[in-house]
Amino acid sequence: MKERGALTLALLLAGCATTQGEPPRKSHRDFLVLDTHLDTPLHFARRGWSFAGYHDSATDLVQVDLERMEAGALDGGFFAIYTDQGPLTPKGYADALAFARKRSDLIDATLGKLPNRIRPALTAADARHLDRAGLRIAFKSMENSYPLGEDLSLLAEFHKRGVRLAGPVHGANNQFADSSGDRPKWNGLSPLGRKWVAEMNRLGMVIDASHASDAAFDQMLEQSRTPLLLSHSSGRAAFDHPRNLDDGRIRKLAAKGGAICVSTIFLSNMNMGPERAELFGKYEHMDLLSPAEQADLARRWRALDKTQPLWAADFERYMALVLHVIDVAGVDHVCFGADWDGGGGLPGIEDISALPKITERLRAAGYSNEDLAKMWGGNILRIVEAAAQATS
Repeated sequence: MKERGALTLALLLAGCATTQGEPPRKSHRDFLVLDTHLDTPLHFARRGWSFAGYHDSATDLVQVDLERMEAGALDGGFFAIYTDQGPLTPKGYADALAFARKRSDLIDATLGKLPNRIRPALTAADARHLDRAGLRIAFKSMENSYPLGEDLSLLAEFHKRGVRLAGPVHGANNQFADSSGDRPKWNGLSPLGRKWVAEMNRLGMVIDASHASDAAFDQMLEQSRTPLLLSHSSGRAAFDHPRNLDDGRIRKLAAKGGAICVSTIFLSNMNMGPERAELFGKYEHMDLLSPAEQADLARRWRALDKTQPLWAADFERYMALVLHVIDVAGVDHVCFGADWDGGGGLPGIEDISALPKITERLRAAGYSNEDLAKMWGGNILRIVEAAAQATS
């Protein structure tokens, strides 16, 4: 018995530290793990669907639910109010505003049914408190400020609704800025877009530069009094695409205290053929489909994945980019935003249950507990705090 006890103690000590004098290696679950861009609210209004349950990827396209948040130890993140870009007209603005308000209310209603599992967060302190209490964390973000029209006072409304992160633009130019996916109109920010930056700073909201053109990024970086966050962007070193950020700009972002949350998208061209485009159109309006139609959409999507995958990349390519971005920016300026439920995910990292694999790979590359804590959540909360503290 004495020998067995000595052996057990030796094994425990071996598991607690890699070498003598080093602190114990934390597991993935020990970190406060956040993702800065979750498009999951588009699923919240689906008929016969619940965020609380587990959804098999073979029969359901959702990548984030509470069961898989537990499986991947995702403690929370920013749930996006995404609004598609429409015409820059009074009616276009009014329709978009009504949609964004409804999506915000839907997030609130969904979370309100699950208070013992996930709750809203407005501050970094809220997030830490919820994590200590064993609850999931739900920040709100706004992807595309198009619904504001030309009335910047509406930013204050969405701040009151809980939005703490917002980007000016999405896939096409709008009233605030040029998009990385469009030809230049404003050569960066519009005059109204410059006022948008100032109002974001005044309210203490974090500016999200994902989707913005290079020129708009440069101008936001120069004008903003607080650090920028790229909620779901990849590096141009991995694939030369306007949606991605080049190394020089990543360094400038880091120099100003910002962070890039590395995405799984645009590590290759997007294979958007006619059939995939049709399926995406249905996917973005799944609340209009019956449960049987939803299942048929998933079946067709998975069948297409086998012959015409959306992306020509995988987990290995993703991790190569992550390690490169860390080398360029440093561990104080890297985070994660894979674009779950918005086109993200790759073979080997299909949904959030795969997140521990990232920690394992970073461990193998030599990153410490402190490094991992920063990249998984600390850098994000630092930027949220910096924005809140700089209000005027």
